[in-house]
Amino acid sequence: MAVAIAALSLILLMVAAYRGMSVILMAPLLAMLAVFMTDPAAVPAAFSGLFMERVASFLKLYFPVFLLGALFGKLVEISGFSRAIVTAVIGLVGASRAIPAIMIVTALLTYGGVSVFVAVFAVYPFAAEMFRHADIPKRLVPATIGLGAITFTMDAMPGTPQIQNIIPTSFFGTTTWAAPVLGGIGSLCIVGMGLAYLGWRRRSLAAAGEGYGAPETLVNEPVPVADDALVHPLIALLPLLVVGLGNLALTLSIPRWLPQEEVKLSLPGMAEPVAVKVAQVSALWAVEGALLAGIATILLFAFRTVARRFAEGSKAAVGGALLAGMNTAVEYGFGAVIAALPGFLIVKDALRAVPDPLVNEAITVTSLAGITGSASGGLSIALAAMADQFMAAGDAAGIPREVLHRVASMASGGMDSLPHNGAVITLLAVTGLTHRQAYKDIFALTLIKTLTVFIIIAVFYLTGLA
Repeated sequence: MAVAIAALSLILLMVAAYRGMSVILMAPLLAMLAVFMTDPAAVPAAFSGLFMERVASFLKLYFPVFLLGALFGKLVEISGFSRAIVTAVIGLVGASRAIPAIMIVTALLTYGGVSVFVAVFAVYPFAAEMFRHADIPKRLVPATIGLGAITFTMDAMPGTPQIQNIIPTSFFGTTTWAAPVLGGIGSLCIVGMGLAYLGWRRRSLAAAGEGYGAPETLVNEPVPVADDALVHPLIALLPLLVVGLGNLALTLSIPRWLPQEEVKLSLPGMAEPVAVKVAQVSALWAVEGALLAGIATILLFAFRTVARRFAEGSKAAVGGALLAGMNTAVEYGFGAVIAALPGFLIVKDALRAVPDPLVNEAITVTSLAGITGSASGGLSIALAAMADQFMAAGDAAGIPREVLHRVASMASGGMDSLPHNGAVITLLAVTGLTHRQAYKDIFALTLIKTLTVFIIIAVFYLTGLA
């Protein structure tokens, strides 16, 4: 019965997300429903002392990353830098290679710090134009954008500033550059298998006589993009490079600047000093500093262009950051409540039956990400409940914390992209396609991504590389 209560709450959250209900509303309601079915008297304390406490702790750590990332992405968009990058890559690769070209463009944007949602809006008009010109079925557009945005650049490539690569740092005391060899190998596997699959699908659909699609049957077709007044592509790429290199430089520098374990803040108006553990926040400080440098770079080269739309754009960025941050935070709080229930403890003990620490971690994280439909949410739930267990098992087996970080991060982006995933729903809505038309190919990438996690685990055990 205890397991059924926890499972019911998780399933109802998945159904609510699939039907488009607000996770911010449904997560606390369903968490408290699970508590009520376990111990009705515990509901008030569980809400205030556990659920809201975890929501607040998550926002305290990660909301600045959401906010700066959203603002950076919006400035890349309104400055025209994203359009310049897309146009340059298309000119370099060629319109006939639409699938790899769109994947490269999307990967550049997301690895450079642009959020997945911003990248979808920025790239789709060019993807539609290229696919139409090459007569590639439009149904492959979401999977192509997804390959560049929600697979290897989200959590596999070392140093990526996406939240799925940042969350493990505060649990394992690592940096966003953890296990660079395994992350690089995983990225190559995903790109190779993903492009091979999409190339095969393109040929299969062409053999069946399917082209881009008749205009009267298509929805949300973009207006053709004008290429006039574009900034130089090297200037457009500069903010992305600043974020990437700045993240690396700060990751290496902060521990040297602050070699002590804690930094204490004591001001005259404070009753007692506040201590901040450097190991838990240094990776966050590195990403935040890099994003600030990227924003400054955009303003340096495109101040007049940005100034005209800054008020409107910054409001949209703040709204997007609040929504994304709160969605993930309430899932974190939801996970903390579920993890405290007797049913989850039974499941947790059952997972210990999986003897290998990395396989155990991968299965746990990707399962919870799939159930919640969120990579960051599932990752937060899993690590909040079981990070200590993962670290103890890893230490006993001689597995570096950096490897635990990379496996957890990549596993979160495995089965998370089920039909109720927010990024999937956004992809389909923006491209004007339905789950029936395009989800099959997105799910194929989900399988590839999940398989790759176990490939890098095998590589680590065979070679010891990290």
